[in-house]
Amino acid sequence: MNVNLKRLKAERIANGITQDEMASLMGWHSRTPYAKRELGMVPLGANELAKAAEILGYGTDSLSIFFTTNVPDRERNQPA
Repeated sequence: MNVNLKRLKAERIANGITQDEMASLMGWHSRTPYAKRELGMVPLGANELAKAAEILGYGTDSLSIFFTTNVPDRERNQPA
């Protein structure tokens, strides 16, 4: 499973929150740490995801909306 960063961004935008505001709500002094995580340049930690979700109005029981499941294509993994 991977964090769906596009969903995180979409939820932030849907809530009318800028990256600057999100960074501030996360406790960072500039936009850079948040922007790097949203862009996938820096891994988003579990605690960070939980905090971001809470800011966006989601409880810890709803975190699954921020994940995608990567299932390998069976045909590519079949022996020749």
